[in-house]
Amino acid sequence: MKQTLRLAGASTLVLLLAAPAFAQGELVGTNALDDRIDDVTDAVNDDLARAEDAARFGNPEYRQGLSGSASLGYSGKTGNNESQEFSAGARLRYASGNWVQNVGIALDFAEDNNAKTKEDVLGVYDANYYFNDNFYAFALGRVETDGLASTAADTQTDAFLGFGPGYRVVNTPDMTWRVQAGIGVSYLKDGTGASETETGYIASSRFFYKFNDNVFATNDTDVLYSDTALRVNNDLGVNFKMSDAFATRVSYLTEYNEARAIRTDNKLGVSLVMGF
Repeated sequence: MKQTLRLAGASTLVLLLAAPAFAQGELVGTNALDDRIDDVTDAVNDDLARAEDAARFGNPEYRQGLSGSASLGYSGKTGNNESQEFSAGARLRYASGNWVQNVGIALDFAEDNNAKTKEDVLGVYDANYYFNDNFYAFALGRVETDGLASTAADTQTDAFLGFGPGYRVVNTPDMTWRVQAGIGVSYLKDGTGASETETGYIASSRFFYKFNDNVFATNDTDVLYSDTALRVNNDLGVNFKMSDAFATRVSYLTEYNEARAIRTDNKLGVSLVMGF
C-alpha cells in the first residue's frame, strides 16, 4: 500500500458549486471546503504512509547522492483581526554506498494582533550504515524548541543525540522484525532557563506481519530511559486495502511518561480513504 489514494470528486464538487462566480469561492465557502478536504485527505494519507517502513527489507535502494524536498507557506490577515502564519519544512537525503543520511526540519510561527502565538522548531538527523541486509549501525539526533515557553512546566528545548547497533531478527516477505538500541545524551530546558543534561538509553522495535495481499499489521515500540523519566511509545496498527479505491488503518497508540501526573495516554485512530 505504498501508493496513496486521494478523494476523487472533491475538485468536481468545487467546480460545480463555484462555476457561476469563481471570485465568490471564499465568500460562499466552496474554496474553504476544498482546502478542508485537502487537509483531511493529507492527514489520512500521512497516517496510512507511516505504516510503511522504507528500511523493512534490508538495505534500502535509495538514489545515490543528494535528494530532497522543501515546502513553504505564509498567510497574513488585516482588518478586524491582524494575524500572520508562517510554516516551512524540508527533507534532505544523502546516500553514498552503504551510508544513508537524512535531515528534516519543520518551522511554525504565528502571530495574532502583534502577539506571538507559536514559535516552534523541530529538527531530526537520522543516519544508517548497512553492513549487510541484517546488521546496521544508526545515529539519531533530534531537537525540538518552543520559543514561547515561559514557565517551569513548559519545555523550551528537548534534545537527544544517540547511536548504536540495529539487527533484523526476521526478514521475509510476509514478516519482518528489526530491533535497535543505543546510548546517548538527553538535554531538557524549561521556560525559566533551568536545564538538565543526562545520559539516555534508547531501544526500538519495528514489527510487520502480512496476513494476505490486502491486510497487514505493524507494531512499533520506542523506549527512552534517563534519570528524569522512563518514556515508552507503542503504536499498534492494522491496515486494510480492499481495493485500489478503498484503504483504511486502525491504530492504537499508547504513550507512557512516568514524569507526568497522569502517566499514560491512549489514542484510538481510524483512517479511511475512498475514491470513486
